[in-house]
Amino acid sequence: MNIKKGDTVKIISGNHKNQTGKVLKVLVKTNRVVVEGMNVASRHTKPSNSQPNGGIVKKEMPMDASNVQLIDPSTNKAGRIGFKAENGKKVRVFKKTNTVLDK
Repeated sequence: MNIKKGDTVKIISGNHKNQTGKVLKVLVKTNRVVVEGMNVASRHTKPSNSQPNGGIVKKEMPMDASNVQLIDPSTNKAGRIGFKAENGKKVRVFKKTNTVLDK
């Protein structure tokens, strides 16, 4: 998977198409990512010790990793990612601009 926690991504399909956000969590086994403020669902909770009143809690839900693209920091546009060996280390590289994402 070419997306990591903390990356800035653009949503390319679904209800939040063309919006950007930061990746909060990456679920590698299911090929899903959680993006800040996107794909928010309402969950009805019972009263408990942590939430004495209960109520409706908003929570970001995972979306498929194929629905997001990384944003190139040099051009601020979404692009495809490739991998390259640099100084004996595998780094992520934008295919269009050859910008190295990992330092």
